[in-house]
Amino acid sequence: MYFEHIYERGLAQASYFIGCQATKEAIVIDPKRDIDTYLEIAKRQRFKITHIAETHIHADFLSGARELAVATGANIYLSDEGGDDWLYQYPHIGLKDGDVIEVGYVKLEILHSPGHTPEHISFLLTDTKNSDKPVMIFTGDFVFVGDVGRPDLLEKAAGLKGTMEIGAKQMFESLKRFKSLPDYLQVWPGHGAGSACGKSLGAIPSSTVGYEKIVNWAFNIDDEDKFVQRLLEGQPEPPKYFAMMKKLNKTGPNIINKITQPEKLSTKQFKEALEKGYKIIDTRDKLSFANEHIEGTINIQASNSFSNWVGWILSYDEPFVIIASDDRIEEVNKKLLRIGLDNMLGYVDNIDVLRNNGLKTSSVNLLSTEEMKEKISDSFIIDVRNKAEYLEGFIPGAEHIFAGYVEDNLEQIPRDKDIILYCSSGDRSSIAASLLKANGFNKVYNYPLGIVGWRKAKHDLVKPEKVLE
Repeated sequence: MYFEHIYERGLAQASYFIGCQATKEAIVIDPKRDIDTYLEIAKRQRFKITHIAETHIHADFLSGARELAVATGANIYLSDEGGDDWLYQYPHIGLKDGDVIEVGYVKLEILHSPGHTPEHISFLLTDTKNSDKPVMIFTGDFVFVGDVGRPDLLEKAAGLKGTMEIGAKQMFESLKRFKSLPDYLQVWPGHGAGSACGKSLGAIPSSTVGYEKIVNWAFNIDDEDKFVQRLLEGQPEPPKYFAMMKKLNKTGPNIINKITQPEKLSTKQFKEALEKGYKIIDTRDKLSFANEHIEGTINIQASNSFSNWVGWILSYDEPFVIIASDDRIEEVNKKLLRIGLDNMLGYVDNIDVLRNNGLKTSSVNLLSTEEMKEKISDSFIIDVRNKAEYLEGFIPGAEHIFAGYVEDNLEQIPRDKDIILYCSSGDRSSIAASLLKANGFNKVYNYPLGIVGWRKAKHDLVKPEKVLE
């Protein structure tokens, strides 16, 4: 058997390439949309991709299953569990609990594992050439290293009321079945640390059933009510784009066939986009953006969390423009395509050219810790971290508005006072500061050292009395 773990750090998303070395057939589980990775593995290892499978209808990235099927002619295998509302709406071979997929001598048994979503399935793998005992389980968003999949996304992101407690109870039952699996069985999940699909995912790529039964909190609570409460509390805010991913992955994503280089825009084209109100995303680092940027642009650094944050900010219905260097635009474009943001108008690589051609620039004031302390009493301070972080303690006087909700709460923010934003280390507060600037707020400051710098200076934190949603 051949096995390869493919990991996309931006979305903390894992996919898997598994092949039978005797027959040279292969299956890909949970493929990302930029499928060149799998095609290159198949070519290098001389496999033919004959099967494509998914663990569930993903919320955090756009599936590459259809894309890969068109490129290879492989069959797509998808869950037919969970009821009519959770059936995929494009051609596939349906899977039910107990079904088996055979890829040469590799056998994959289907286990229905609802909780994260009603239709969720896991794949129990046996390399029959070597043993009749299973060796791996691919758990998708069911069991992670150190955590289990959150059941609240359908309600919080997709608006399906009353589903999160049902999902939590389904998860409780699914874990009973998982506990009965052999302790030696390798666990290969769909996500790692940094994913919004759970709250405390481990950073290592895999585990075993036995180890998870020892260290994973979810296996150490036997009371259903306590389990449900623990599972639902402290979950991070689900990005706005998750609802769109659910819809597109259920109906079938568009086929792009080949990823092409985005168009480089002229100054005239850029200016027209700005005048039309299209969002302009500046992917440079936060310090460069703070020093100088084109007025009205939004700073989302081309870091590992880029896909997550553009999903919060950009609309799927409007064109947008990217500011990125020529050597970064391909990477940035892939990050956008992975969450279905296909409507990039184009990009520019140099704000110097824009400034020299008459476009106005601006800056964001950066505060040191001492300057922050001096300005606390007469400023409006916003903590833009997530709710769980805020509840652990914040800088005195700060209100809480999560960075992803800033544009939804502009009426809560005074325009006649200095506004100071902070997070942990300046990345999210740079996004929030740029959003305020783009919405006409002028007295905007970023405290880039954030809670880390505040603690390092041994200043006090306080506990919240209210949280603005």
